[in-house]
Parts: sequence; C-alpha cells; structure tokens
Amino acid sequence: MYPHTHHLKDQPILDVRHLTVVYGQLHVVDDLTFHLHPGERVAVVGPNGAGKSTLFKVVAGVLLPTSGEVQIYGNGPSKHLCIAYIPQRTTVDWRFPVNVSDVVMMGRAAKMKPFSWPTHNDYQAVNRALEIVDLRSLSGRQISQLSGGQQQRMFIARALAQEAELILMDEPLSGLDVPSQEGVLALLETLHQQGVTVMVATHDLDQASTYFDRILLLNHKMIGFGPAAQVLTTEKLLQAFGGKLKIVDAEGDFVTVDDSCCHGGED
Repeated sequence: MYPHTHHLKDQPILDVRHLTVVYGQLHVVDDLTFHLHPGERVAVVGPNGAGKSTLFKVVAGVLLPTSGEVQIYGNGPSKHLCIAYIPQRTTVDWRFPVNVSDVVMMGRAAKMKPFSWPTHNDYQAVNRALEIVDLRSLSGRQISQLSGGQQQRMFIARALAQEAELILMDEPLSGLDVPSQEGVLALLETLHQQGVTVMVATHDLDQASTYFDRILLLNHKMIGFGPAAQVLTTEKLLQAFGGKLKIVDAEGDFVTVDDSCCHGGED
C-alpha cells in the first residue's frame, strides 16, 4: 500500500488559510480562509472564472498554491487517500477504452500494493459502490455509452470505492436534465448520511440553498460563507456576480437569474 498521511482527528477535515493562487498577474484565488467539519455539504457558488475549479485542484493536491496553505485533518493534501476529486465532465476523454467497473476500480488503486491485482475485497468494494449508485447492471458498459447522469453516478461510485471522506465535485449537475440532477442530489444525501464531506461547485442558487448546509460565495475573494439566508443576500450576490446577475422582486421574494452565457468553463 502506498504511504499516506495520518489524520489528526481533533483538526478540521478541511482547513484553508489565506490561500492565494496567482496566474501571471491575475489573483485567481485571493486570500481565502475557511474550514469544514466532517459530514458537511457545501456549495461553492460564483460566476465563471471565479476560482472554483482552482480551489478544488489545490484542495485535491494537484495544484500548488502561490501562498497560504490547505490542511486535511492537520496535514497538507499530498498523499491523502481520503480526498476524491470529480472534475467537470467536459475535461474527461469519454472515448478512453474502459468500462464502468474499470473506472470504479480506479478508486481502489491507492489502497493496493504496486503492480498487484485487485483482491476479493477490492471487487466487493466496487460492487457495493455500484449498488449504491444503481449502476451494477451497467458495470460492463463503455463509459461513453452512459448518459450524463450515469457518468456522474459512476464517478461518485469511484469515490465510494476509494472510501473517500472528502469529495470535491466540479459542476456535477451542469448539462443534466432534471431527473438526472435529482438522482445526483439524492446521492449527495446518501453521502451525508455516511458522514462524507462534500463540496460541490454549482451555478444553481436555488439548489445551493435547498440541498447544502453552507454556501461559499466566491469571486476570486470570499464574498460570503455560511447558511443560505446569510450568504445569498442581494448585496452579496451583486458583489459576486455584478452585471452577470439580475435580481427581480417577485411580490416581495427575490428571484435571481444568472445572465452568464456559458456554464461549465474552467475557473
């Protein structure tokens, strides 16, 4: 088994301190500080290019910060086996010749000895994960033959097989029809019941306020972090989205409309 970092259980599962990421002259993420508790569901909301994808990549340990730090249970993200990162579907090569079961088995790779074959326990973990996301009957299907919702459920199954404690999902609902979105959201509730911490980047403010415990409103800097009622205020939304967001007073209730033309872009 590959070496991994020990968890300090008296520390937050995720602790971000003064995180800054600079590309050229642009501060993509600027002085970001927050922490999460185990089992929380957090929606990360902001316009395209606000830094959501960059934040996830730093937390996952695939991108180094310019300054500041990220800690998972008191240590840096490197070598943590408990983090699962699910990128935007547009970044995946769906023509790659693997089936659903192969992808879910990838979640077991870090738990296996180098150059070894999967054990009975590994296959059991994969089958359990496929059962949870209701993909057991499609385990032999090539990944390009899945619907968008099935593809997202496959990646959640990979995270379950990995026994991830922190799952980062970058725009998992983008481009999905309503039934597929509801299926993914139902799985988020299942993960919550299992004590898994989930961070989801989304453009849907209504879903963010309905299905998540706290909201991180981001536009390079943190605009707000907390319950929906405290974060999704007119003042904060205008600060985050500016002219990309229209706010309409519908008989005393504020309805927000995202005016950005393109969803699913890299941040």
